[in-house]
Amino acid sequence: MDVHVTTSTVRGTTRAPPSKSYTHRALLAAGYSDGATVRSPLVSADTKATARAVTAFGGAVEPGPESGADIDEADALAVDGFGGRPAVPDDVIDCANSGTTMRLVTAAAALADGTTVLTGDGSLRSRPQGPLLEALGDLGVRAESTRGNGQAPLVVSGPLAGGEVAIPGDVSSQYVTALLMAGAVTDEGVEIELTTPLKSAPYVDITLELLADFGIEATPVDDGGDALDGAAGAAGFVVDGGQSYAPAGGSYTVPGDFSSISYLVAAGAVAAEQGEAVRIEGAVPSAQGDSAIVEIAEHMGADVEWDREAGVITIRRSDLSGVEVDVGDTPDLLPTIAALGAVADGDTRITNCEHVRYKETDRVAAMAEELEAMGAEATEERDVLTIHGSESDLRGADVDGRADHRIVMSLAVAALVADGTTTIRGGEHVDVSFPNFFDAMADLGMAVERDGASE
Repeated sequence: MDVHVTTSTVRGTTRAPPSKSYTHRALLAAGYSDGATVRSPLVSADTKATARAVTAFGGAVEPGPESGADIDEADALAVDGFGGRPAVPDDVIDCANSGTTMRLVTAAAALADGTTVLTGDGSLRSRPQGPLLEALGDLGVRAESTRGNGQAPLVVSGPLAGGEVAIPGDVSSQYVTALLMAGAVTDEGVEIELTTPLKSAPYVDITLELLADFGIEATPVDDGGDALDGAAGAAGFVVDGGQSYAPAGGSYTVPGDFSSISYLVAAGAVAAEQGEAVRIEGAVPSAQGDSAIVEIAEHMGADVEWDREAGVITIRRSDLSGVEVDVGDTPDLLPTIAALGAVADGDTRITNCEHVRYKETDRVAAMAEELEAMGAEATEERDVLTIHGSESDLRGADVDGRADHRIVMSLAVAALVADGTTTIRGGEHVDVSFPNFFDAMADLGMAVERDGASE
């Protein structure tokens, strides 16, 4: 679907969608339990892939009794769990475009007493899974790539008993999350040693926070084996086996998603109507590293206020200046920061970003190339992306969303202030994490046209 965005201003109140990261973990955690309700979930293409996997393992995911019959509109999901012992699936598990689903579910599959096959779409089948497969192999599980290249389709044969394992921390934090979640229900538990420093540590903090809410104890440790308060700087992790997933009161509520909030913050910073503001509800503090977007926008000169107690962010249009941002722990913010940098004065230098190349697409190259098509100047290095805002003059253009929800939404933000109309190919991919993104932006004032219908 092509989406056409014309220069426009925004104002008013909107609400953050629920967190995709928390929803994935909550659905699988509820699957590991005897049953639980996940409230305020993000129902999207990616999270429905995780729900399908839970069902494939012998569980069930249905709209809660108060939600009606349509899962896409459910404000609660009732999960009938498989009690920590997934069944061998009747068919291949299709993870579609969801890397989180594939990695978390690969470790869950290792618990089954039999063989599971996992695959996905073309993009997902190009993403690295090798370190997780090697770790599971070291734990005594058959875990292979059918093509022998560390990429899906994957074949996993369990059962996993637990043990000690070493894994790199700089490829994907999801490997650690997968092992922690599965390790809690093994007989022996799992001890993880990191062979390289952990990147995206806040995502592991999300996992630790959610596990605690489901009654699971998992501990980050330093080189000496002493417990740490969070994942940052950890040398490894320990999770005892024989634990049971059970949230207090039988339910878990998903917080708002700061990766999605980042586009709303950016839109307000570059295109809020003069004298008006964009107000974002549902911005409740949590372990999400992407809440750093508030500080980053402020550092760039944005007029932003965050009432943490009320969970409300208010942002007004501001003159922005380029900054340097390390995205080692917040890779999903790179496209948003790049869009802001194209509007800011001076250079915005995004560092420590090589791992951002291994997402749904190479997001470093994608943002450099598509922003350049809109008139921005960018310099791309392997681990650094620099946007030269003072040399950029954004104009409407035909750009490719690269079948990547984050690229689509970030380009839409840039299109708000580009001269003329920008056509973004692949607009439907926002369904992955923010299905009503263009509806929400139209309500705020974005001039957007989809499939010939003006909003």
